[in-house]
Amino acid sequence: MPDTPRTVLERFPAGGPRGSWPAEEFAAAQRVQGQPAQVVMDLPSDTFLVVTDTPTD
Repeated sequence: MPDTPRTVLERFPAGGPRGSWPAEEFAAAQRVQGQPAQVVMDLPSDTFLVVTDTPTD
């Protein structure tokens, strides 16, 4: 089964201030606008990625 192509909407460093969740907040804002976004962790780069499975323009 091939991987589903994903579009990266935004990248956030994993070392943010304690209690701050900018990737989750960005993803939530995208979902409010109708974009099905989720947060995933890119371990090699130590970065949170906000991704979507739907193509963007």
